[in-house]
Amino acid sequence: MSLTTIAVEQLSKTFGRTTVLQDVDFEIDAGDMVALIGPSGSGKSTLLRLMVGLTRANREQRSRVTIMDRAVQQRGKLTRCSRAERCRVGYIFQQYNLVGRLSVLTNVLIGHLGSMPRGRALLGRFNRQERLRALEALSRVGLESLAGQRANTLSGGQMQRVAIARALVQDADIILADEPIASLDPRSAREVMKILQRINEEDGRTVLVTLHQVEYAREFCRRAIALKQGRLYYDDSIQHLTDARLQALYDDEGLCELFDRRPQQPDTITQPAAAGAAL
Repeated sequence: MSLTTIAVEQLSKTFGRTTVLQDVDFEIDAGDMVALIGPSGSGKSTLLRLMVGLTRANREQRSRVTIMDRAVQQRGKLTRCSRAERCRVGYIFQQYNLVGRLSVLTNVLIGHLGSMPRGRALLGRFNRQERLRALEALSRVGLESLAGQRANTLSGGQMQRVAIARALVQDADIILADEPIASLDPRSAREVMKILQRINEEDGRTVLVTLHQVEYAREFCRRAIALKQGRLYYDDSIQHLTDARLQALYDDEGLCELFDRRPQQPDTITQPAAAGAAL
């Protein structure tokens, strides 16, 4: 019997007079890799922000978000969570959220801050074991040789891999990735998706990734959740996500473009020869 790691119930969100999400319900089992898809403006990013408590749902409705059996928010009110509980969810942003002037290694070490004693965390003092874990995480994403370089010298694909390494150091049970490949070229996008897939398969971490590229969702994810105009449109196996359903989801607009983005690069992740090399 699979354990539920994420549960969303009657989730609605309105900004002013604009309804972004309306009565969204779904559950995600432990160890699953799920693609969250839908047209621009369908509420994907807002949904992820609600799931980690960065945004509050509408207060007048019976909404509830539960992560690892702990309520994140109920009826638009955030619940109190310990630092350890917050660390169980890693959030990967589209624009990386790295500190450009700091080294790659230090950016990865930041993933330790939530689990460190407050005194050491405030001073940014990391011990040998924490540094070794950060180097191991960089090795898993193919960037150990760039540990000493400033983050702002890296390409977009390299930056996103550093962000993934930071989530690995955080030791999160769940990884939420908000359009992590939207700004990347096809080769870099495929490398990032393969890393997320490997983390899911080797570590058993639950991964929810928002995607505009449907073909990447079909290749790397086992399940798809689709939003359309703020409502749940589809929630099923990726194998049942037919072209006809996609056409109805996207209303023909931009559909050809989505299907033209078919990854053609080899599977292997190669170590970049130099920082900042174009990917």
